[in-house]
Amino acid sequence: MTETPTSSDVFNKPVKTWWKSGNVMQIYPSSYKDTTGTGTGDIPGIQSKIPYMKDLGIDIVWLSPIFESPLYDMGYDIADYRKVDARYGTNDDLLSLFSSLHSQGMKCLLDLVVNHTSHQHAWFKESRSSRDNKKRDWYIWRDSDKGLNGERMPPNNWKAAFGGSCWEWDEVTGQYYFHMFLAEQPDLNWENPDVREAVYDLMRFWMDQGCDGFRMDVINLISKDTNFPNAPITDLGQFLQSGSVANGPRVHEFLQEMHREVCVHYDMMTVGEVPGTGPEEMLLFTRPERKELQMGFTFEHVEVGRSAMTERIIDPWPFTALKTVLNSWQTTMERGGGWHALYIENHDQPRSISRFANDAPEWREKSGKLLALMHTTLCGTVYIYQGQEIGMINVPDTWPLEEFQDVETQNVLKYSWNGWDSSLKERGVPDMERIQKRVYAKARDNARVPMSWDSSPNAGFSTSKPWMRVNDDFADYNAANQMDDPKSVRSFWKLVLKIRKEHDSLIYGSFTMLSPGDERIFAYTRLGVDDDGTTRFYLIVLNFTNRLVSYRIPLDVEKLKHARLVLGTYRDEVVISKDEVQLRAYEGALYKLSV
Repeated sequence: MTETPTSSDVFNKPVKTWWKSGNVMQIYPSSYKDTTGTGTGDIPGIQSKIPYMKDLGIDIVWLSPIFESPLYDMGYDIADYRKVDARYGTNDDLLSLFSSLHSQGMKCLLDLVVNHTSHQHAWFKESRSSRDNKKRDWYIWRDSDKGLNGERMPPNNWKAAFGGSCWEWDEVTGQYYFHMFLAEQPDLNWENPDVREAVYDLMRFWMDQGCDGFRMDVINLISKDTNFPNAPITDLGQFLQSGSVANGPRVHEFLQEMHREVCVHYDMMTVGEVPGTGPEEMLLFTRPERKELQMGFTFEHVEVGRSAMTERIIDPWPFTALKTVLNSWQTTMERGGGWHALYIENHDQPRSISRFANDAPEWREKSGKLLALMHTTLCGTVYIYQGQEIGMINVPDTWPLEEFQDVETQNVLKYSWNGWDSSLKERGVPDMERIQKRVYAKARDNARVPMSWDSSPNAGFSTSKPWMRVNDDFADYNAANQMDDPKSVRSFWKLVLKIRKEHDSLIYGSFTMLSPGDERIFAYTRLGVDDDGTTRFYLIVLNFTNRLVSYRIPLDVEKLKHARLVLGTYRDEVVISKDEVQLRAYEGALYKLSV
């Protein structure tokens, strides 16, 4: 029997604010809505869908990068931080979007990509023009090392995130520059105070234009060990080794400086992408008294089952592994006074129904509602990714490789043949085909296909051929079909977001997981105190199997006697009999209990 929590278990009662209770939708501009017939989404297209987002219950819109870029990494390689890329529109279009959102009581976040720039940025062009240029030290340059036979070698053995070395040789100046990602994405040198001030200045520029905050791309990579020691050898027989550059020696100093110089002067929202960070370390970034970030994106839950070969392949995993990760983050952040960013989809992840539930036709809709209920009843700020609200799933694994546009998907398969188990070659192409399908299952492309708006050609996304193929199922699964269907996934999302707003304890209340070893059920309680002093107690029970499950609830029977169903994913009554409830396949239920 699990002891029923009491009001004294509400640790570090969080201060209520708009960026905690607000529902965020991430927009991937290239794939949202095209109004110009170019095949690429644009800012006017986003603006045209404000009523759609408002109707759903969205309060904050986060735009993935929209600034001038050669698109080696789909905009995460910025060539001009102050100029909207012509593909998406103009600076005036962006200001108009800000204004339209604000008129609806909504806000807008921009993607701040300042660990690195594009190699076509004016700063880098100056930096690589000569060793004497005043911006030389705005990037990280090092002399070459020598191999055993005197051959030129990079300064250390670090492997880049997308494959190959982290170091690129520059013939003009005879040195290597550092890039954690692509060679076309050179890392900025945050040790240089002029670099930091330039970043703070561009942040002020956009805040003064009407932006409401920033999602900060890989922000915990900005500080490096300037000695650049070799990474430990874990891949025998290979020179390049994977090592962590996350959370370097001055990262907290830099973020605290950013807060002093910029954030404290605005009513703004900040969320950092912080890979390689556990919950205890996340508290160093997000505890309010440290004055760094308001919240951060963790990766542990989306990497459950990660293969030793590559993060882009998932091995079979037990359901309890996901529950353990979610529980760890919920309880650690709560007890430590931090705040959590809740997501199960984004532009870098596959579709959540395909990843965490069941995308078979008979279970797809039920899975989408189940995940929506889980997503919105955990503690933290809810981030929804475009298309998640209509239950979009992964693209078919029968698509040929040329349909996959993402550089990471291409590079994973490019390096796999030579870099993975050499016995694959001996076993032949069928094994590589199997590996390819597994890469597709977690490919970033799954989230980047154009939004399915309706059943017209190109899914209503564009009047011309889209930059990327639309999902094959758009005629059946699209926003238009679901808008007025009370049983649709979108209608359920709309309802559950409304209920979350009406029940503060579902946003701010404490979290307690039940039955941690159960491989079928994810069950937990939320306990909070409303502004009027009333204590609220909720039970959430989620069946993650495709069969009927009878679950015995490990709570005091007296607390369950007057349980009231607030919402069920099947939209009919799910009765608790004494301390037992029966849940159908992929069914979830939210109950209000006696305290």
